[in-house]
Amino acid sequence: MSTDIIKNSRNTENAPKSSVSTQTVAFSHYNNISAQLPIDPKSGKIVGDDVKTQTKQCLENIKAIVESIGHVMDDAVKITVFLKNLSDIEAVKDVYKTYFKSYFPTLTKVGVAALPLDGALVQIEALISNGEGTTPQKPSPLVKVARNTAHAPQSAVSTQTVAFSHYNNLSAQLPIDPKSGKLVAGGITEQTEQCLKNIKAILESIDHVMDDIVKTTIFVKNISDVNAVNDVCAKFFPSYAPARTFVNAAALPMGALVQIDTAVSHGDGTPPQLPEDSSKIVIEASIAENAPKTTYAHTVAFSHYNHISGQLPVDAKTGKLVAGGAKEQAEQCLKNIKAIVESVDHVMDDAVKINIQLKHIADIDAVNAVYKTFFKGDLPARTVVGVSAIPMDALVQMDAVVSNCESTPPKA
Repeated sequence: MSTDIIKNSRNTENAPKSSVSTQTVAFSHYNNISAQLPIDPKSGKIVGDDVKTQTKQCLENIKAIVESIGHVMDDAVKITVFLKNLSDIEAVKDVYKTYFKSYFPTLTKVGVAALPLDGALVQIEALISNGEGTTPQKPSPLVKVARNTAHAPQSAVSTQTVAFSHYNNLSAQLPIDPKSGKLVAGGITEQTEQCLKNIKAILESIDHVMDDIVKTTIFVKNISDVNAVNDVCAKFFPSYAPARTFVNAAALPMGALVQIDTAVSHGDGTPPQLPEDSSKIVIEASIAENAPKTTYAHTVAFSHYNHISGQLPVDAKTGKLVAGGAKEQAEQCLKNIKAIVESVDHVMDDAVKINIQLKHIADIDAVNAVYKTFFKGDLPARTVVGVSAIPMDALVQMDAVVSNCESTPPKA
């Protein structure tokens, strides 16, 4: 593993601190910010009992973190909002849109079964552009490229795709017909197909293809729909299956059954990067022998990041859930991530972001006890949500974003 580029982990006193995560972890041209709860950093307590007050506090915390590292809110490329009650989304939007002056980043909105602290109604995470890079990269005046197409659903509070450096980040796509603005008729198969059609339309509008996708996070209303979704995905990815995580949503906008979030490779870069310098960067998809088998890639590396598929607490040898409770299951999830990371010559301390879904949010302390033992240095940024179901009736699932110092090679 090359050590040329250094991960930059930072905290500020002006936002809530955590013993199990770092507020922001920058690597190369992105900052990964831990999901922020509506906590007053001075009192350490949740503010208010209404969603507008709490949304403002979440965004104030993100703003404080962003400004502490010399950035502004308009450097955000992606925002994800987790809501205890999805019916609160319009109130959230009223507050949200006051925090951006020049444009709206990509946006994902999802209802979840629980949030990490009692009384929290909303939690918000962010991905921020980082033009200055991290040591020893030299600062570069890279430009964000925000784009929409009429061939996919548009929103007044988000952009369909925002490219920065070598990644495109798409707003999560719902099964909406862009002509009618309504959900398509049918069940999970038809809705999944429409989500993927919308993603395909966005990608083609910026001269990309579905095989440029490196990671999909698929939110499903019913966890039993996973196999049907996989069947549809196979039609859209016949030669290569990106990293994938299924997350059970308590509710999705418009009452949808499925919503798909994507991270997309962007070999052409953004100005002033030159297409001829970077358009031949290769996507490297890998399957690790010591991790549970899947029909999609365990890890997909592109440029300076690896994206790890959601890992269940499954023993790779038996293919079954490990015995025990949340602590034992969390340990197995982390062992699986570790096996995947080590299979591509990396270590757990290369992780910049960890995402955790819990069947019972009360298990968070048990998970934290084992979680910290897998990292020797600064802890990654982190997001935790409670869900009502996880594949295989597991208690916990985790995925990861990992730094990739050596980058991926150009084609010969």
